[in-house]
Amino acid sequence: MKKKIIGFIILLLLTAGGFVAWKIFGSSVSTPGGEFFYIKTGSTYADVKQELVSKKYIRNSTWFDWTSKILRYKKIKPGRYKITKGMSLWKLVRMFRAGDQSQLNFVITKIRTREDFARKTGSLFEFDSLQMISFLNNIDSLKNYGLDTNTVTAAILPLTYTLNWNSTPEKVFENCFLAYKKFWNKERLTKADSLHLDRIEVTTIASIVEEETLKKTDKPLIASVYLNRIRIGMPLQADPTVKFAMKDFALKRIRGTHLKFESPYNTYLNRGIPPGPICTPSAESIDAVLNAPKTEYIFFVASSKFDGSSVFTTNLSDHSNYARLYQQELTRRMDSSAKAKANVNK
Repeated sequence: MKKKIIGFIILLLLTAGGFVAWKIFGSSVSTPGGEFFYIKTGSTYADVKQELVSKKYIRNSTWFDWTSKILRYKKIKPGRYKITKGMSLWKLVRMFRAGDQSQLNFVITKIRTREDFARKTGSLFEFDSLQMISFLNNIDSLKNYGLDTNTVTAAILPLTYTLNWNSTPEKVFENCFLAYKKFWNKERLTKADSLHLDRIEVTTIASIVEEETLKKTDKPLIASVYLNRIRIGMPLQADPTVKFAMKDFALKRIRGTHLKFESPYNTYLNRGIPPGPICTPSAESIDAVLNAPKTEYIFFVASSKFDGSSVFTTNLSDHSNYARLYQQELTRRMDSSAKAKANVNK
């Protein structure tokens, strides 16, 4: 009888042990709340537990508490954690305890303003856009990088940056700045010096080139036009700088009234290079400036073929002829588009 009782107790303990092991090491985590679980800065253990239950990653907190006690999970580490369906509580709690968060890829293509950068980062990271714009507008903070509110976007290259979700605005910018310093190697700095320009000025010219064309073969030639204008003291007269000054990037035709818009970025009213970039230029556009061919071109205009190419000239007379052809074709296309829309709305 005694042996039977002992055997029953052992069986009961084994069963209980197996049940506990199944709850802790078995597949008990779901992903209805999404692939990633976010622990905000300042969260408590209770906050994490409540979030897991409310978003149905776990059914209840009982076994999560047990697992946390066994693993001594007390210190909460904020971050973005990847949750896989069927994950065990043991693996989940160990991940939280180690702070083994999943980094995100922050991809920059082309950004025109500080506000655009702030909005993009604010939508991806824990901080909001107001915190980022506050950092980008802080003159004292930017001085540490040798930048100001006009030149700060020069340090933001179109690259992919890998960062933690809970990175601060300063940490995100530092990451961009390190890539910027690495990009401006000795060879590029030497080429900039040969043009009697610094890297901010080169980037600013490259940003205009970036906005002028998508055609790779035209970029060096457009760069040569602007370098020639700088050399002879002629205003850059770049239409994209007017759009930037007005913050109206949808403008298709720059008219006389637009050219009179008061701004240090309006290169029709001001000689020399603008105070800073008008977008984040690609490495291709920057290198197009650094490696621009020696030409006599002073003017260029979009081709009336509307194939994305430009026509380059050395004198105003030829330029005016090509510009007239382009404007005529643009007017024709805009009129045709307007008529087509009118017919559709009839």
